Amino acid sequence: MYAQLRETAAELAGILWREHTVYRERGGGVVIRGEHVRRWISLAPTGGKDQALLRAGRILDGGTTAPARTEVVVDLTAPVAELATVCRRMLAEVAAAADPGPGAGPSRSGRPGKAPKPGKAPKAGKAPKARKPPRGRSRHTGAGSWVVLVLVGIAVAAWVYSVFGSPGY
Repeated sequence: MYAQLRETAAELAGILWREHTVYRERGGGVVIRGEHVRRWISLAPTGGKDQALLRAGRILDGGTTAPARTEVVVDLTAPVAELATVCRRMLAEVAAAADPGPGAGPSRSGRPGKAPKPGKAPKAGKAPKARKPPRGRSRHTGAGSWVVLVLVGIAVAAWVYSVFGSPGY
């Protein structure tokens, strides 16, 4: 099955992308990476005869792969052109899911903001609420932690006394 997946992946890679890397993944499947388009495709065995699980996802900034966005079971006996069509459709879905919609970009402050709802006027300017200091917990060591530390210290001191405190040492 691996040989069939490898051959199919090599043909698909040649059709889809000029620049690609084909390698084997841990689960016995084959991955096609298109670094220049920041997308990947995986062919994995499903247990069925001549069937494979086709998954597609994107490649993140550091070169790591994001989890698959789309999955579909394909028949490996189908022509490679048909499999390439399925792959292109899946890659288009991944690209559409990765691109933020209009209004989802950073705001003037540089932080991502909410997209305004169509037909709704923005609210009148309100003064931002002052942040209250957190209640209940502080960053200092709590009483329970001090009790544990004292008990551990007593246990260590008792051990040291039992080993080194006898007159025969």
